Amino acid sequence: MFAEFRKFIMRGNVLDLAVGIIIGAAFTTIVNSLVNDVISPIIGIITGGLDFSNVKIILREAAGETPETAIGIGLFINAVINFIIVAFVLFLIIRAYNSAVERFRKEPEPGAPVKKVCPYCSTDIPTAATRCPNCTSQLQGQPASD
Repeated sequence: MFAEFRKFIMRGNVLDLAVGIIIGAAFTTIVNSLVNDVISPIIGIITGGLDFSNVKIILREAAGETPETAIGIGLFINAVINFIIVAFVLFLIIRAYNSAVERFRKEPEPGAPVKKVCPYCSTDIPTAATRCPNCTSQLQGQPASD
């Protein structure tokens, strides 16, 4: 069981996921600061000095040792703003990644042949192949790769 667990932990995907979670947590701290320290005060100025994080609907007033019961609408709105910012930044990152992948993807030229026929076994193979994957023959006009 321990060997299987070690194999699971040492896979590249698990390490990538761990790095992603750590960076995500750090990014969340930055976004929370952006919303609480920059965006909320601006919204407060626009709304006439309203402190957004303190906006709440009180369901039951505090009485003696019993604390008040309230719905924190301002905190919810801050959480929604956080979510929108994180989602937008994630969208920009994925968009940039997809555009980079698209740029580096080799597309065959229109009209250019994609496959050729191996002269030894008549199997269809990619035009860039230097050795036939079916019969392993070295193709003519191609340098030996061994």
